[in-house]
Amino acid sequence: MNFPAKFENFNLIIPSIRRMGVGLTMLLFLAVLLGCSKEKEDEIIGDDGNGEASSSIVIDSTTVSKGTAEGNTGTAANEDDVLANSTFSSTVTIAFGNAVTITNPLAAGGVSIVETNGDVVVTSSASEVEYVLSGTTTNGSVKIYSEKKYKLTLNGVNITNADGPAINLQSGKRAFVVLNDNTTNTLADGITYTASGTEDMKATLFSEGQLIFSGNGSLNLKGNYKHAICSDEYVRVISGNIAITSAKSDGIHTNDAFIADGGTITMTTSGDGIQCEEGYIVINNGTFNINVVDKGIAASYDTDTTIDPYLTINGGTITVNSSAGEGIESKSVMTINNGTITTKTADDGLNAGTFIYINGGNIYAYSTSNDAIDSNGKITVTGGKIIAVGASAPEEGFDCDRNTFKITGGILVGVAGATSTPTANVSSQASVILGGATLNQLISIQSSDGAEALTFLVPRTFTTMLFSSPKLKMSTTYKIFTGGSVTNGTSFNGLYTSGTYSGGTQSSTFTTSSLVTKVSGSVGPG
Repeated sequence: MNFPAKFENFNLIIPSIRRMGVGLTMLLFLAVLLGCSKEKEDEIIGDDGNGEASSSIVIDSTTVSKGTAEGNTGTAANEDDVLANSTFSSTVTIAFGNAVTITNPLAAGGVSIVETNGDVVVTSSASEVEYVLSGTTTNGSVKIYSEKKYKLTLNGVNITNADGPAINLQSGKRAFVVLNDNTTNTLADGITYTASGTEDMKATLFSEGQLIFSGNGSLNLKGNYKHAICSDEYVRVISGNIAITSAKSDGIHTNDAFIADGGTITMTTSGDGIQCEEGYIVINNGTFNINVVDKGIAASYDTDTTIDPYLTINGGTITVNSSAGEGIESKSVMTINNGTITTKTADDGLNAGTFIYINGGNIYAYSTSNDAIDSNGKITVTGGKIIAVGASAPEEGFDCDRNTFKITGGILVGVAGATSTPTANVSSQASVILGGATLNQLISIQSSDGAEALTFLVPRTFTTMLFSSPKLKMSTTYKIFTGGSVTNGTSFNGLYTSGTYSGGTQSSTFTTSSLVTKVSGSVGPG
């Protein structure tokens, strides 16, 4: 005999059972069994399903949701960083070759240049000066002392310095570094540096002042001593192609801030990728391919607790691979408003000291040994598509240390050994916490009336899934299918956004009983 898994009114079936000759003992057994299937407030014991095969179902690519954005929205705009807002009326040229050729029209007007064995030292008190570097040297350098802001144009220059930085900007003023269009510029420093008094110098391209990169040329760097690029104030990348082929420590190291409005930055380092030591990071746009041992992008502070090391991403495409560290870190507030972000790390994919806000974008965070997305304070998600893949228990896909976890929009899929639970009384979008599944298992969640809620290819074996989406409706029964296939599909790291799913086998069901529904039992069969 096959009985339904759950009856709304047990008394209705007693006459039928009696007609089948079932005795009183069996009736009592069935009563106890059916009573055990009763829902517990927000926790449901998932039905094992009946092996039903899934019919073809179109993956919903139109249902989206976005709550009111929260967190930071600033772009760190600064009119003084715009090259067109400054005038550079005089040009000094330095061309490397068998000999160094220098053209200095300001020799009597505030610019002194001394060259010794390929090392060029510029001392300037003049305004509106552009320095143009070109040519090749295998043992030379350029050092600039300037009392005024200046423009430094790299026009196909190749500098290797055996005992110090290739370019050493000992000026606290703003340096506009322009990578001339259709040029390739290459800089490499020495493995060891020869000290120059008390001067600070710790990178292939080092500056005491602000570094503002623009132009559409290319800059290739090796950081043999420590960092590849370093400013003791801030670095801003407006445009250009910057490739750091190696760095003993950080690829780009700044003291006060790092800001990106565009450009393409590629780096491989033995330390951090982009490290702001005592300040903030804002990425408005640009393409970043970061391969590191330690942290990919980090805003922090060492000793000054008055610093606010926030990190804001307004756009761009960011890919971080870290063999031992975190992907993207803020010691304060992290806000993601847009962009495409992929982190594959040993430690946390995203980490913030006080708060993580996600208002939009496409985010994929995969950690082999820790949490995927980890806030030491709160998490608020108002939009975007987020896939968070953490390690086995106790690590989590989304982790906010039992602090408030607010969801008002977006699509969230978190898989790991555990998860933080969304806070129902501040959230407005339904969530469900499900059991485990295995690597490469295809999961389809469909409502009882045949509407697709989730189609997801499992990236690693897990024991806990958090799923939240505008497709997930309240007081609705859902069927979970596994296996099958997707035709004509497109996906974001396993999250299908279009196509047709078919051929799966129903493994379980659940009903969304509250804004946050917990379902025991695995997602997949078994």
